Amino acid sequence: MSVITSASHPKALWPGVKRWWGAEYTRQAPIWPKMFEVLTSDKAYEEDVETIGFGLLGTKNQAGGINYDTAQQGTVSRYVHITYALGYQVTLEELRDNQYEKVSFKRTSRLARSVYETEEIIHANVFNRAFNTSYTGGDGKALVVSDHPTATGSQSNVLTTAADLSEAAIEDLIIQIGQSTDSRGIKFKNNVRQLIVPNELQFDAYRILKSENQSGNANNDVNVLRATGAFPEGILVNKYLTDTDAWFIRTDCMEGLTHYTSWEAEFDKDNDFDTKNLKVSVMIRFSCGWSNFRALFGTPGA
Repeated sequence: MSVITSASHPKALWPGVKRWWGAEYTRQAPIWPKMFEVLTSDKAYEEDVETIGFGLLGTKNQAGGINYDTAQQGTVSRYVHITYALGYQVTLEELRDNQYEKVSFKRTSRLARSVYETEEIIHANVFNRAFNTSYTGGDGKALVVSDHPTATGSQSNVLTTAADLSEAAIEDLIIQIGQSTDSRGIKFKNNVRQLIVPNELQFDAYRILKSENQSGNANNDVNVLRATGAFPEGILVNKYLTDTDAWFIRTDCMEGLTHYTSWEAEFDKDNDFDTKNLKVSVMIRFSCGWSNFRALFGTPGA
């Protein structure tokens, strides 16, 4: 078990150090709440259950009977909450001999930074594993695939022909989103909300969406993506995405990307009776994933 002792920061035992650096960096606002619906839970796990409605009407012959349909249960998505924790120990001698209060006081804020980073990585992994068949949702499929099973056959939320980020590819995926249907094959209005890209694609994304005219050519055609306000929530650059070619479009489809908070981050401290070491810890418990695959479309790139 690691313990912070006087030997961990020998320069802190004597005055004269001008600056201590390396522990604090500017953090951006949390990214993951901009992509996930945030809910709370007081159970060990939560389940989202799809209910499949009715199909289309059939013709009724004169004096003939009505055809009756049935509603049924569909996909079950289970969110099992996981506890994440970290802590540190400091010897009594280190605390009392340390000449720099700022070194000691900053340790808890460093734990807070660890919470921030952990949350971002865990949520980004939902995207990083979106095409990986080893990580499946309630329907037994990865998040972004061409064959999600439904009551009327398989449905796709992956770009039909894999492509790198471009104006044409974005338009193709938006057209595909506009053809969304429920599990009974009935169309519904699936509105585009946000373009999600990794750090490496941020400048391409801004050129494509923000140019007055079409980007990257001599045409004088209007940039229809900008003119139509195709992305009401704009571009989200997620620096925690690991695939430099993959990109996604988030829609407003309900019960899509979901986060359940079981415990908010809880900081605690105590002293060990025998050693008098100070112990400080933080714990947080949550789960994240997806229920309705129609909330996210994407491509791994060409």
